[in-house]
Amino acid sequence: MKTVIEELEQRRAQARLGGGQVRIDAQHAKGRLTARERIELLMDEGSFEEFDMFVEHRGTEFGMEKTKIPGDGVVTGWGTINGRIVYVFAKDFTVFGGSLSEAHAKKMTKVQDLAIRNRAPIIGVFDAGGARIQEGVDALGGYGEVFTRNVLASGVIPQISLIMGPCAGGDVYSPAMTDFIFMVKDTSYMFVTGPDVVKTVTNETVTAEELGGAKVHTTKSSIADRAYENDVEALLQMRRLMDFLPANNESGVPELPSDDPEDRIDHSLDTLVPDNPNKPYDMKELILKIVDEGDFFEIQDQFAKNIVTGFARFEGRTVGIVANQPMVLAGVLDSDASRKAARFVRFCDCFDIPLVTLVDVPGFLPGTAQEYGGLIKHGAKLLFAFAEATVPKVTLITRKAYGGAYDVMSSKHIRGDVNYAWPTAEIAVMGAKGAAEILYRSELNDPAKIQARIDEYKKRFANPFVAAERGYIDEVIEPSATRLRIARALNMLRNKHVENPWKKHDNIPL
Repeated sequence: MKTVIEELEQRRAQARLGGGQVRIDAQHAKGRLTARERIELLMDEGSFEEFDMFVEHRGTEFGMEKTKIPGDGVVTGWGTINGRIVYVFAKDFTVFGGSLSEAHAKKMTKVQDLAIRNRAPIIGVFDAGGARIQEGVDALGGYGEVFTRNVLASGVIPQISLIMGPCAGGDVYSPAMTDFIFMVKDTSYMFVTGPDVVKTVTNETVTAEELGGAKVHTTKSSIADRAYENDVEALLQMRRLMDFLPANNESGVPELPSDDPEDRIDHSLDTLVPDNPNKPYDMKELILKIVDEGDFFEIQDQFAKNIVTGFARFEGRTVGIVANQPMVLAGVLDSDASRKAARFVRFCDCFDIPLVTLVDVPGFLPGTAQEYGGLIKHGAKLLFAFAEATVPKVTLITRKAYGGAYDVMSSKHIRGDVNYAWPTAEIAVMGAKGAAEILYRSELNDPAKIQARIDEYKKRFANPFVAAERGYIDEVIEPSATRLRIARALNMLRNKHVENPWKKHDNIPL
């Protein structure tokens, strides 16, 4: 028996070495951790249970039968993050460059199936060079099996992708179908075809970083939700994110103890909105002052900065925040902001995360670039997402809510549950100056008359009371009491239950 146990330990030690110490050292030299080191940092200490440590590929082409390494380029299993069960797979770049084979794919699909059956989140750590060329269609079939499970898991369990090295070819499509993608600056990249292929086909000369680095995907393509300085920061932030997310679509949001009183009053909010309606202020200041302990996990912080999305808590319970940002483009809605917010709203609705919407929006961004780029359809995505959502929805208008953008930002008319406004709110079809110039075009040559018309329009519409008179605003509240009023509203809505008409699925304007 002792001999058998010693052999087991020897086999485990060999498997844990992956591609060997030389390749591990090379991985470290690039500023990247190994697959097992990453899992160790991600999971609670001693909680990780590994599956299929001894699996090897069955390939025989191109001399592959002579090169077999236990684990076959991916580490899979389950463990806990802050005490909650999470499944994980981590590509091991030290073994065949982390490339996907048939056996490798089966390891991944095994934990995907377990995660779906047991209704627990799954995190994928990507650091690989794509399909294993030596296996041909078997590798491609393996990708298809992984992709299918990504689709089946969507909206059932949270799926998180961490790009911590190369992620190319077929490997990029699995992350693309997950809920969130996070990258590491300077050491990770994603693209369908690499720089060499691009050079051959289009004659463009581009580096891997320029083609698909973290900066590209967090600021231009919006593929990635955030980027971190190094592997350690990325993994620790994933532990923080998981505390905000439900285990599945039926479990309800996690509830953490909080020492931040629900009735905390903040008088600095009474002067947050400037007297000059054209002067910006930072909406993130409002967010940080009203949520529990000022703890806000922002999503896509470097893309479409005119809208802010992310997770926070009220009374220890997770909420999704969607907020216009007056500091960028005056908080206007454009194509990028609409797409960003719509995706976030739909994620929250999938997992029963209540939505808090903070509104200061002067309208949709005008111009040929926006119209040619499909602003109508992109704006409709956000409208569709809010209208479709059945989770508790609390909306606060702090200043401007003009035109169709007023409707889109979770208004009462698209099933907002509780809609508040500050006394500084202006709810109208458009700004007073533009409205007066249209309504009284014949008086444009008389500055005094047109100014009087502007003042008249402001007095009538540049306030929240017309909407409140009609019940479109439930209450005009003191800014200092915002946290208390939102927390109470969310508490009142805890047992909300709404069912949309039956359908196989909707047809959102993609």
